[in-house]
Amino acid sequence: MPEPDRRCDDRGSQSPEPLPVKTSLSLALLLALTLPAGTVAAAPAKSAVPASLAAHSADDRFKAIYEKEWAWRQAGGGEASEDADAPASATRLPDVGAAAQQARLKVWEDVLAQLEAIDPATLSAENRINYAIYEYQVQNLADEVRLRAYEMPFNSDSSFWSNLGFMARREMKTVQDYRNYIARLNDVPRYFGQQTENMRAGLARGFSVPRAVLEGRDGSIAAVAGLQDPTASPLYAPLKKMPAGIPAEEQQKLQAEARQAISDSVIPAFATLLEFFHEEYVPQARTTLAAEKMPGGKAFYRQQIRQYTTLDMSPQQIHAVGLSEVKRIQQEMNTIIDTLGFEGNSAETRFADFLEFLRTDPQFYAKTPEELLWRAAWISKRVDAVIGKFVTLPRARFTIVPVPDDIAPFWTAGRGGMGTYWVNTYNLPARPLYNLPALTLHESDPGHALQGALAAEQGEQPEFRRNNYISAYGEGWGLYTEKLGVDMGIYETPYEDFGRLTYEMWRAARLVIDTGVHHYGWSRERAIAYLRDHTALSEHEVTTEVDRYISWPAQALSYKLGEITIVKLRALAEKELGGKFDLKAFNDAVLRQGSVPLPVLEQQIHAFIAERKQAG
Repeated sequence: MPEPDRRCDDRGSQSPEPLPVKTSLSLALLLALTLPAGTVAAAPAKSAVPASLAAHSADDRFKAIYEKEWAWRQAGGGEASEDADAPASATRLPDVGAAAQQARLKVWEDVLAQLEAIDPATLSAENRINYAIYEYQVQNLADEVRLRAYEMPFNSDSSFWSNLGFMARREMKTVQDYRNYIARLNDVPRYFGQQTENMRAGLARGFSVPRAVLEGRDGSIAAVAGLQDPTASPLYAPLKKMPAGIPAEEQQKLQAEARQAISDSVIPAFATLLEFFHEEYVPQARTTLAAEKMPGGKAFYRQQIRQYTTLDMSPQQIHAVGLSEVKRIQQEMNTIIDTLGFEGNSAETRFADFLEFLRTDPQFYAKTPEELLWRAAWISKRVDAVIGKFVTLPRARFTIVPVPDDIAPFWTAGRGGMGTYWVNTYNLPARPLYNLPALTLHESDPGHALQGALAAEQGEQPEFRRNNYISAYGEGWGLYTEKLGVDMGIYETPYEDFGRLTYEMWRAARLVIDTGVHHYGWSRERAIAYLRDHTALSEHEVTTEVDRYISWPAQALSYKLGEITIVKLRALAEKELGGKFDLKAFNDAVLRQGSVPLPVLEQQIHAFIAERKQAG
């Protein structure tokens, strides 16, 4: 979620102390990570113990820190701002009140202080990596609270109220599971009340989603607030088909309790939230777009960049990289248009004419939601036939399902993770088939579904790593797999290859647009025009994407910067290893560590290259 960064508003109220300016990985830690495997740096001079004992002691102290904090976090102490990850055993929704948030901050600040007392160079080789990942993880958790991110608990892409729907998709097996679920439904008014108070505090200091992207965002609230029949709510869906092991009489009792919870708790809470949205939030939302236009916004935007990219790059540097990538990809797109012999109305308008052809010709669009889902499934099965030659496969598999109706209008074309590939079947004229191979590679296998499954199966790693997701790594890998689809032979027509390039162009344009809006002060109209003119995305996708960048600063930067890092590392490995280079081994080396900051990934691949050279 976007994270606020207000030092002092014009009403004189004080906000958190400024964040320390800190690179994603300290120089000392980077130096420690470059030590050869098995090497232990000498302990500080004042220590009289041998270096090996010092390393053992440091490892033990570090393990004690992360195990204690992780257990606390998993027990509910570090609750997220949404219910998406709550276990079936939970009987309440998260406590997101300001007091609870500040209590979490104290825990994480204490953990950071303890970590600061450990010299990473005294840790074992594996724990240096663990330290880098854990410190980055806790630092970002602390920053979210320190910057009072909880005061803007939604953006144009996702929201706390829509995310409630995901808890209805969790497997429920026992009567107690259903009772816990119903208890969470009855807790919605309290949860929404805390979120509303947080948003009021954000409005009071000028921190909100920009008003320009709020139109229509209340649709998913109104859909629930206006329900007359509680059984029509997606939240009632788990009660419609219950396990046969639960007696019929008990099922009827649970169904009645769920209907009452939705009627008496959920629907009124949504109605109250809708009134707040109309009467307070929209009228008071800020009229600026740029993150840097908020008080303290420059520091806030730089922090967002460090969080989502794991790199210490300036907006100007990122903008320049984006412009360079746009130019390169444009040349590749033009080559495909040449191959197809498309002339257009004139040389000057040929590219625009080709985009219009792609956006309007019926041959490129599914006629039914089922057809789109079938095509995605067919592409996935074609990938299945060859994927084992390119990556080591996890045990877990995934399913393909449509995006839920209530969030589909504002979601991207698809989204994936361990176990599920969500395909957006809303507005079929906005879902071109020539983009589907790239989308499927990115979101399912070998993209997010595979990466997440492999990370979860790394049983020797601490749980905080197996359950970790770093955007620059995860989205960088997803975008890299779109390019890997060329090696796999997935793109069968020039149009599909153009779709791959338009997806790459889309991510390159993000570097230009995100920094253009939040640093250079671009208007929404200019950002929309830039994305429309450079990609074959539909008008619907162009608009929803730009609104996402406006309301979620820096997140969109992670994709291309992560992919650039992986592509450069692959080129380095190919050059250094020559005939010894093995693509599957390289891909496995990228995936082996799970989600890591990009500087750590670079160190790991350099070590992989050195090991392969020594192997003879």
